[in-house]
Amino acid sequence: MNFLQTPLDASQEVLYLRTLPAIRQRCTLVHQLAQRGALQYFDYHPDKENDAADFCVAIIQRDFGSDYHTIPPHGRWRHLDAGIPRVQPLMDKWAASESPPDVKEQAKRLIDLFLVSVLLDAGAGDQWSFHEPETDLSFTRSEGLGVASFKMFAEGFFSGDSRQPYRVDAAGLAQITADGVGKAMQVGSANPMVGLEGRASLLLNLSHALARSPEFFGAEGRPGNMLDFLESETIGEGARRRVPVAALWHVLISGLAPIWPADRTSLAGVPLGDVWPCAALEGLAETAATAGGALVPFHKLTGWTTYSLIEPIERVLGWKVDGVEDMTGLPEYRNGGLLVDLGVLTLKPGAIPQSFYESSSATIPQLPPSHPAIIEWRAMTVIELDRIADLIRQKLKLTRDELSLAQVLESATWKGGREIAKEKRPQSGGPPIAILSDGTVF
Repeated sequence: MNFLQTPLDASQEVLYLRTLPAIRQRCTLVHQLAQRGALQYFDYHPDKENDAADFCVAIIQRDFGSDYHTIPPHGRWRHLDAGIPRVQPLMDKWAASESPPDVKEQAKRLIDLFLVSVLLDAGAGDQWSFHEPETDLSFTRSEGLGVASFKMFAEGFFSGDSRQPYRVDAAGLAQITADGVGKAMQVGSANPMVGLEGRASLLLNLSHALARSPEFFGAEGRPGNMLDFLESETIGEGARRRVPVAALWHVLISGLAPIWPADRTSLAGVPLGDVWPCAALEGLAETAATAGGALVPFHKLTGWTTYSLIEPIERVLGWKVDGVEDMTGLPEYRNGGLLVDLGVLTLKPGAIPQSFYESSSATIPQLPPSHPAIIEWRAMTVIELDRIADLIRQKLKLTRDELSLAQVLESATWKGGREIAKEKRPQSGGPPIAILSDGTVF
C-alpha cells in the first residue's frame, strides 16, 4: 500500500505513523516545501551542503585517516565507554564469575543496560555534569548520562532482584523516584539537571510498559527478553541468524508505546509518542486525504535505541540485522545544530518572536519541543543527513555498504555538530536553537 497516495482512516494512520518508512516519507514532504521556499520558519540553502560535507570529511579523516572500515556505528556503547572502556571489562567480570552467563544472557544484560541508558539520554542541560569517583573523571551531556546510567546499572539500581543486580526489570523500575534518580546522577542546587522529573517518570512508565507486554519482555518484564521474541523472527540458525530490523522496531515502537507522556499527540485516542503536527504541511494535497496528514513522526529515542541495540545483537550474539538502510538519521540538536551553524538552514528574520529569547540582546531562541519551528528543523535534519551522507561518500569514493549512515552519524554529523557548537559558543557548547527539554524527547 502506498500510504502517501491512498486515503487512510485513523487506525491505519496510527499504524503508518509508527513505521520506519513513515519518518523519511513525511520528512520528505517538509523538505520539498523547503525547496520551494515554503517553510514558515527556515530558509534552506542547498549550496551550503557541500561545505557541511567538507567539514564532516575533515573530521572523519582527522580521526580515522583512510581506515573508514574502523568507524564504529552510532550507538550507546561509545558513551558508556567515555574516557575508558567499561562495557567489555564488565563482560569480562561476568565471564570470570562462579556462574558465568551464556552468550545469550550476556546479550540480554547489555540490552537491559543500553535500553535504559538511552531512555535516560534526553538533554540534561548545559550545567549538569557527572563525576566518576573511580577514575576522577567528569562528564557532561550524553557521556555524563551514559556513565551515570552505567554505574546505576552496575549497582543494581534498575533490578528488582537483589540476587542479580545486572538487569533491568519492571519490579526494579517500579521502585524508582525522581529523588532517587537525582541522587544517583549527583543532581543538586550546584549541579542542576534539566528534565529530572520527566526522566524519572519515563522510567516508571517503562515499568508499566514492560509488564504489559509479556509477549516481548517475558513474565518478569525485562527488556533483554526481547531476544526470545526476536529469535522467533529470525531466519537461519546459530551465529547465522538474520533478524529484520522491522522486527526490532516493532518490539520497541509497540512494546514501549505506553512510556510516552499522555499529553503528546494522539490520533483516534492513541498517544503517538514523538509525532508532532507540522503547520507547514496543513492543507497540502499530498496530506489532505489522511486522518493525520500534517503529522510528522520522528521517534528519535526509538531510533537511538534501535541503533544502540543492533550492536550487542550483532557483536555479542553474532546475529545479522537486515534492513538497517531503512533507519534514518536522528533528528536531535547536534545533527540539526550542524545544519544551522554551517548555514544549510537559517531562521527567517523575525520568525521567532522576541518573547522566546532570554533578553533583547540574546541570539539563541528557547523553544518547546512542540513549537512548529522545532518540527520543521527536525524534519529537515532527517533528510539533510541523508543528503550530506551521500555527499561524504562521493567525496571519499565509498559506497553505502562501505560507509553506513550509522557510521556517518558517529564519525561526522553528531560529532561535527558538537564541535562546531563549541567553536561558535565556547562558553556553553550548546546548540544554536535551544530546546526546552522535558527529559523525554532529545
